Amino acid sequence: MEQKWELYEEVPRERIENLGREAEIPPLIARVLHNRGLKTAQSITDFFNPTTALLHDPFRMKDMDRAVERILRALQEKEPITLYGDYDVDGITAVSMLYLFFRDLGGAVHAYIPDRQVEGYGLSEQGIREAASRGKGLVISVDCGITSPAEARLAKALDLDLIISDHHEPAERLPEALAVLDPKRPDCPYPFKDLAGVGVAYKIAQGILAAMKIGEDYLEKYIDLVALGTAADIVPLVEENRVFVKEGLDKINFHPEVGIESLVEIAGLKPDRIEVGHIVFGLAPRINAVGRLGNALRAVRLLVTREKAEARKIAEVLEQENRRRKEIDNTTLREAIAEIEGSFDPQTTRSIVLARDNWHSGVIGIVASRLIDRYYRPTVMISIEENIGKGSARSIEGFDIFNALKSCGDCLLQFGGHKYAAGLTIEASRIPEFRQRFDEIARKTIPDIDLHPKLKIDAEIGLDQITAEVVASLERFAPFGPGNYRPNFLSRNLEVVDPPRVVGSNHLKFRVQQHREVFDAIGFNLGDDIYCVDRGMRTLQMVYAIEETEYMNRRTVQLRIRDLR
Repeated sequence: MEQKWELYEEVPRERIENLGREAEIPPLIARVLHNRGLKTAQSITDFFNPTTALLHDPFRMKDMDRAVERILRALQEKEPITLYGDYDVDGITAVSMLYLFFRDLGGAVHAYIPDRQVEGYGLSEQGIREAASRGKGLVISVDCGITSPAEARLAKALDLDLIISDHHEPAERLPEALAVLDPKRPDCPYPFKDLAGVGVAYKIAQGILAAMKIGEDYLEKYIDLVALGTAADIVPLVEENRVFVKEGLDKINFHPEVGIESLVEIAGLKPDRIEVGHIVFGLAPRINAVGRLGNALRAVRLLVTREKAEARKIAEVLEQENRRRKEIDNTTLREAIAEIEGSFDPQTTRSIVLARDNWHSGVIGIVASRLIDRYYRPTVMISIEENIGKGSARSIEGFDIFNALKSCGDCLLQFGGHKYAAGLTIEASRIPEFRQRFDEIARKTIPDIDLHPKLKIDAEIGLDQITAEVVASLERFAPFGPGNYRPNFLSRNLEVVDPPRVVGSNHLKFRVQQHREVFDAIGFNLGDDIYCVDRGMRTLQMVYAIEETEYMNRRTVQLRIRDLR
């Protein structure tokens, strides 16, 4: 798909040089960071040194004081505490982290994850009644609950105290609960709004330790779970999220607990080399698979066990479920593409809404994301069972899918989520009306220019600017992810040194030269673009990221191709 190249506006050279001197970094790195909003030496120092010392006071979050007070009473009096989590990686890790935290403090803690097929998203009546069966106590939702007013009323009627902790967009009216922790609620003064669900759960633990006057380093033993859930939920890896993922990756790589260690082994990943991409594409799908196709509590058991044999056994189950999930994914994708190719007009249609009986509701979100990669339109996939449709919605840059669903709210039974991902429930008879209204909103709000993915370019450079100091500084940008992608650079008039070739599974590889500097270049899944590149051509324009690779114990710099012209 054609990408729209976007260069940042030029910044006066003097300003960049001054920033570089103050922060003691190369001017090119200073320019990239300035473009990304880091315009002082102190902000750059904090960026390059993300530690827990940079975390905000948890009591700045609305209702945190009420939540901590009630949890401390439950711990002291050994009341049953039920942790109710969503069935994705964010919810599973949030439940697992708080389960271990409360258990280690001597709490009578129980974990509950709803059955995706039977109970659907959010708090459920079944889950609330199971918590009530243990007697008067406390329910804490993690990564869900902000759009569950009826279930909140049921908890109150059953003499349960409910604390909701969530990070999704709230409805106009909050559920009636003892405390509602969500940095996105309009009256919450918490300064960082983009925490994952497991990040909000971490803030609860942080608040409890502060109230108990226990040092925050106590939480280091759970930081791997926070990193896992934060990276998997594709939230911006900036500010507190950057701290969680950086600290958590260090633990995953060098001091992993047996559950994550077993998962790394069975995924075929190299210990001590785990990065965000390995979580997103290797570990997270295996954890997600058991929630998509069955009981997600199996993943919780993996993450909380300290027995190697049990961890290995559960990890093998996750691997089998993930293989089955892939088969269902691929079948559903083929069916969706066939339907789109028969009816989709890219000139007149701004969105894709597909519905079919008995599509597996556990995989339609994944398929929606893959359809966006192919067609670049906001996409809603709906599985219909007994005249009720359960849908997963995914969006493109610049289109707020949560607000779009809100505008269609009168024809939906339920919906929730955030700007780029959401879920919904709808009567099957109303799907045609929803499809029409959703596309009308997309047509009004998505201009033609936004129908192609944007490729943000941090700077235009010559190959002679790729120095050892620049490469070392770029590695300090990690962990990479949303909000902090590996910087992209543009170079023009490159010379192709030797014949391009396709290697591996459709990867394009060649070497380029400019100003007497020569670098290997590789474009993953760009083998079909080999026709664009000829040996000896001197007019190649290339957008690329700069990265170090290691082969046979030898480290080299290569250019990872993002796009060619």
